[in-house]
Amino acid sequence: MRVLTLAGCTAGAVIGGVSAAAAYGSVSRSSQLFGPSVFRGPGRRRTIALTFDDGPSESTLPLLDYLHREGITGTFFQCGMNVKRLPQIAGRVVAAGHQIGNHSYSHARLTFKSKEFIDREFTLAQQVITFETGMTPMVMRAPYGFRWLGLRDVQYKLSLLGVMWTVIGYDWRWPAERIRRHVLSKAAPGGIICLHDGRALQEKPDVSEMMKALRQIVPVLKDQGYAFEIVSDLMQE
Repeated sequence: MRVLTLAGCTAGAVIGGVSAAAAYGSVSRSSQLFGPSVFRGPGRRRTIALTFDDGPSESTLPLLDYLHREGITGTFFQCGMNVKRLPQIAGRVVAAGHQIGNHSYSHARLTFKSKEFIDREFTLAQQVITFETGMTPMVMRAPYGFRWLGLRDVQYKLSLLGVMWTVIGYDWRWPAERIRRHVLSKAAPGGIICLHDGRALQEKPDVSEMMKALRQIVPVLKDQGYAFEIVSDLMQE
């Protein structure tokens, strides 16, 4: 009985350790467990990347206008279903010189999903984005930042680099002033800022607090001597 109990405890400890490792690998911004991923650039230049998730949406248009006025290019991680619904807006993102990233097809949480499900989510999104915009994504971001088994395989299949973030604005729940303070407190050379121009698959999402915060963040960063780059350029030495 004692041996069985010990074996049971040992098995439990192993399972617990594996679960802890999987949980860490799923959400840790520096983890490479589920595929090659970055959360910042080398930082040898005073540059920073603005990234926007969950689009395209109707709310992407005023964001594009603002970035154009400021002379800024960013990286937009787009959902395939949103691109399919609003192909003209997705096309305008590309036409404005921004980088497009793969943010899955349906914005599903990947944890505990099968490898086949994860492959389908990113392969279908890649096909839709490429067809509708003429641009093939080279970067991807998992919805909610949650990664899982099978993601590495699809990244290699589609030649996608995973991108996390240096700072996320929590702009789906925080007011503009708190977003501004948080982002600016974490800004540093080579940093990747994560904001949202959509809300998963929601139509006409309200991103007004993000826009208010962005209009305050950008002038401060410019005054501090920062320039803005797309993620692929930010990663260059």
